[in-house]
Amino acid sequence: ALPDTPTLEVVPPLPTETPSATPVPAPTRPQYTLDVQFNYSRKSALVDETIVYTNNSTDALTSLVLAVEPTCTQSFVLNAVTVNGQPVTDYIFDLENVQAYIRHRLEIPLGQALAPNAQVTIQINFGLILPVVGNFSDQASLCSQIYGYTTQQVNLVDWYPFIVPYMTGRGWVLHNPWYYGEHLTFEAADFDVSVTFTDGSTPVIASSGAEVDSGSADIHRFKIEEGRTFALSFALEYRVITTTVGDVTIKSYYFPPYEVAANAVLRATAQSFEIYSQRFGPYPHKTLSVVQGDFNDGMEYSALYYHSKGIYNNYDGTLTNHLTAVSVHETAHQWWFEQVANDQGFEPWLDESLATYSEIVYYETVQPEALTDWWWTYRFDPYVPLNMVDSRIYEGEGQRPYWNKVYLNGAHFLQDLRGLIGDEAFFGFLQDYLAQMRGKIATTDDFFRILRAHTSADLSDLITQYFQNPH
Repeated sequence: ALPDTPTLEVVPPLPTETPSATPVPAPTRPQYTLDVQFNYSRKSALVDETIVYTNNSTDALTSLVLAVEPTCTQSFVLNAVTVNGQPVTDYIFDLENVQAYIRHRLEIPLGQALAPNAQVTIQINFGLILPVVGNFSDQASLCSQIYGYTTQQVNLVDWYPFIVPYMTGRGWVLHNPWYYGEHLTFEAADFDVSVTFTDGSTPVIASSGAEVDSGSADIHRFKIEEGRTFALSFALEYRVITTTVGDVTIKSYYFPPYEVAANAVLRATAQSFEIYSQRFGPYPHKTLSVVQGDFNDGMEYSALYYHSKGIYNNYDGTLTNHLTAVSVHETAHQWWFEQVANDQGFEPWLDESLATYSEIVYYETVQPEALTDWWWTYRFDPYVPLNMVDSRIYEGEGQRPYWNKVYLNGAHFLQDLRGLIGDEAFFGFLQDYLAQMRGKIATTDDFFRILRAHTSADLSDLITQYFQNPH
């Protein structure tokens, strides 16, 4: 372990009772219905999208702001927009601007201001002509390295226009993309997505939602409630292995000949899933899919995460391996991102620090010696103590310094916090934080407000050590 690594103790046995869920009222969530006509051979789609949106703020809204991420790769075609059945042509959407961070903002004016608690229906018809994954021009590092297609798979991530969160007193939350980190913030929403392959292709589909009866053999329909974002992945060669934890089905999608590594991913995902359910609180969905990416990147989405192909290549058959560490990290995002969201551009530590620390919670439960013998050194070898846990993605000064500030210093903070207040208060706090903020967008102020209800310890020195702003 590193010289400054805190002493770790094996946690006591997991509690026998799983914390109870606090449901979010369904009628107030945005409702997304998407009908996707997909031509697999041409890697293109025509989509009809309907959004039923309720104004949950205390302000009257004169327009709606949507994020349209495919514009970064110039793969998006907007065909028509209607508001409550009336065509709209005076929307603001600067597709000609060469700056991707301007082009991803679509503002739709409302003929009549949307009062608090009032509802509006937006219909959008759009087309997608998918790019090759990672095959972009000068703005390559600003665009998603997952969205698009490869010779083996199609990945639809952040592929549809969605209404960004509106914060009373702050306005619409939509940040510029950046060279690393995530810039989007998502409201919890309900999704009903139908996919039809118009060229007769029959790929295997990995999805954020559970498949439900569509009434037609040609239409694949998926639904998820209280999700942050809806991802789809198609491939003709996918193999799938499955396990269950309680009433949740976990699937590992992989390419031959990666069956051994894919089974390891499935085991680690299922193990960490069970641990997090008991340590933090229940998982709200009925499925969780892990998708091997035909690229060297990984990312979390609602009830689905991608795993880098390169990590499968390096699997050595042990738990002290990058494949396992990343599997349990990405699984943790189903709690810290999916259930409790945050402003990923301005407060990325709220999900990334907790997901990184969740790796400790996993290893100390299944193989405690791995923490001192491997994990701290492996994960924290580049660690540099900095009081910048609460950095924005734009303050990272590069990928590695950003990881150090937000992921690693964040995990160190949580470890020191746990040592200061004790296991009972620490895990009681995390369960309460999840219960209070489930389905919401948490802030750093929320984190410390809930924390202080669980401890009377003086946190000032700890905050000064790790944070650049007072909390």
